[in-house]
Amino acid sequence: MTDTLVPFEDVLKDFDPALGLEVHVELNTATKMFCGCPNEFGAEPNSQVCPTCLGLPGAMPVVNGKAVESAIRIGLALNCTIAEWCRFARKNYFYPDMPKNFQTSQYDEPIAFDGYLDVEVEGETFRIEIERAHMEEDTGKTTHIGGATGRIHGADHSLVDYNRAGIPLIEIVTKPITGTGAKAPLVARAYVAALRELILALGVSDARMEQGSMRCDVNLSLAPKPSSGEPGETKLGTRTETKNVNSLRSVERAVRFEMSRHAGVLLSGAKILQETRHFHEDTGTTSAGREKSDAEDYRYFPEPDLVPIAPAREWVEELRGTLPEPPSERRARLQGEWGFSDLEMRDAAAAGALSLIEETVAAGAAPQAARKWWLSELARRANDTGVELTDVGVTPAQVAEVQKLVEAGTVNDKLARQVFEGLYAGEGSPAEIVAARGLAVVSDEGALSAAVDNAIAANPDVADKIRDGKVAAAGALIGAVMKEMRGQADAGRVRELILEKLA
Repeated sequence: MTDTLVPFEDVLKDFDPALGLEVHVELNTATKMFCGCPNEFGAEPNSQVCPTCLGLPGAMPVVNGKAVESAIRIGLALNCTIAEWCRFARKNYFYPDMPKNFQTSQYDEPIAFDGYLDVEVEGETFRIEIERAHMEEDTGKTTHIGGATGRIHGADHSLVDYNRAGIPLIEIVTKPITGTGAKAPLVARAYVAALRELILALGVSDARMEQGSMRCDVNLSLAPKPSSGEPGETKLGTRTETKNVNSLRSVERAVRFEMSRHAGVLLSGAKILQETRHFHEDTGTTSAGREKSDAEDYRYFPEPDLVPIAPAREWVEELRGTLPEPPSERRARLQGEWGFSDLEMRDAAAAGALSLIEETVAAGAAPQAARKWWLSELARRANDTGVELTDVGVTPAQVAEVQKLVEAGTVNDKLARQVFEGLYAGEGSPAEIVAARGLAVVSDEGALSAAVDNAIAANPDVADKIRDGKVAAAGALIGAVMKEMRGQADAGRVRELILEKLA
């Protein structure tokens, strides 16, 4: 059935959105959460498994101490209270990606709770309240073979890789986020971006969304706006949960689409079904998954094979001392160091480019030059290919090297874009690409002079205007010379030669 969508700008006439974001972060510990199997991405399927993470009879779990430390540091960085005593629980459900038929998680006793993270969207600060950050283990990965969608429906068969089963996870759950109005999609994106920035600063995960080491479940509901003069609506609408959204751009798109879809359902007189949804990257749409279970459906009970965790207060305070600079303070410091305007800083932060610019500056580029490349050429590449800036295939060190070539006069900005094309294609270092593609700016005075003579001869009317004092007309001749030289001429020197010859 085709969804009836209400134009986004019309949704807010009748409804107020409420968000709930659940972000799963895989920790970069050396081993899994409850066993000694390696925690590495990309290994041969089912090569990193043992009796414990396969759930074989008699295998006993042991808690990964480093994972507990990382969980506490995440909780502290999110301004959470760290539990003095907590324990694991069994979350029971049957699904082939969890060989034990239950997931070891935390239910009513999480290790961290009642925190917050402030995010800024278009000059407005939103405080995102954190309900809990709890420890659990990841599930395996199921690949459905055959069929057109990659989903189980229509597939010929399915393959299960248990390498990921048992990898340490922290699930960070927000309280309902209300009062965002039309900014709801942007607030959701900004929160996940800020959280990712914090996780990277803590060094507890590589937070690569495209690889699934950080992923977001987007809960959304709409509540009817109160009539004029009536008290505000306090009851939330029925929610849907869009699962495993794996990019910042997709988080924003998922919220936007679901708001339009929910409004279409509600205005038709139908009811929203509480269900999970699948997000489709190619279309920016969602489709129905399964009816959403409530907590009681999972039959939680305390894990009998693991002892409770009681972090000593001295240890917690010691870990507090290891926390990195808070993102808001870091942004203020970087803005002062770089001399960016508020708008420039806001654009860089919104694009997720702050760390990339910082690394490019550390590699030797000026802040404005670093900002220019990441927010223009590289941002365009990211948008065209549907990936995040961090995944365009160019490193900050390479951007700094390209800028050095520009400053040395080896290439101009136009030629630099061709250097980036070579970097995307993996053709070597910037210097190697310039040499292989023959991109260096022509500095031979004889070649430049000959090209200028040709341009003057081919455009006598333009030459006459310049002789009559209309210097602005030189732009046409400069363009002709650049075309003949395939963009490999120094435009400033070409202008000087034209004016010298026609003075």
